[in-house]
Amino acid sequence: MHSTAGFDSKYTLRRKFFTFLGAKFHVYDSQGSLAFYSKMKAFKLKEDMRLYSDESMTVEILSIRAKSMIDFGATYEVTDSRTGHLLGAFRRKGLKSILKDEWLVLDASGGQIGTIKEDSLALALVRRFLLNIIPQSFTVEVGEQAVCIYKQHFNPFVQKIAIDFSNDPGAKYDRLLGIAGAILLCAIESRQN
Repeated sequence: MHSTAGFDSKYTLRRKFFTFLGAKFHVYDSQGSLAFYSKMKAFKLKEDMRLYSDESMTVEILSIRAKSMIDFGATYEVTDSRTGHLLGAFRRKGLKSILKDEWLVLDASGGQIGTIKEDSLALALVRRFLLNIIPQSFTVEVGEQAVCIYKQHFNPFVQKIAIDFSNDPGAKYDRLLGIAGAILLCAIESRQN
C-alpha cells in the first residue's frame, strides 16, 4: 500500500456525458486543481483505461484493464504504470449487482480485502426501475471499517463523484486503487442506469 503522503483525503471525479468517441475523466484535489486525467477509448471489446498526471497524457500513472472481454462479473486489474506492479483489482459481483451494485476489492495476489456496496436496496431499485435521477452512493469497506465513500451528485450534463478517504488516515485502502475504483464505477455503472 502507498502512504497517504502527497495524497488528499478528498477528490472530485468529473465526466462529461456528451463526449465524442470515448469518455474523459478529470480528478480534482480538494483545492480544485487537476490531480489526474483519464481517457477511455470507445468501441473497445476489452476495457483498457489509463490514468495520467494531466491532460497532456505524457506521464502515465495507472492502467485499469479488464482481464477478459466485457463480462457481467468482470475483474479489472489496476497496475502502477511507473513500476509495473499490480496494485489490486476490482471484481463486479455479476448477478448480485442486478438489484444492488456490489464489487469486491482484491489485493495484488487476488485475495479479497474489501467490498464496494451501493447505499441501499430500496434506492437502488428506484434508480433502476423508476427514476434515474437519484444519485448513487457507495461505501468501501476494508475489513470491517468503512474507509471510503463515493457519492454521486446529480447533474444532467456532468457525472460528478465525490471521493472521500477521510475515515482512512492509515491508508488501508490504497489511494490510487481508490481513485481507479471511482473511475470504474463512473464508467461501468453509468451504463446500466
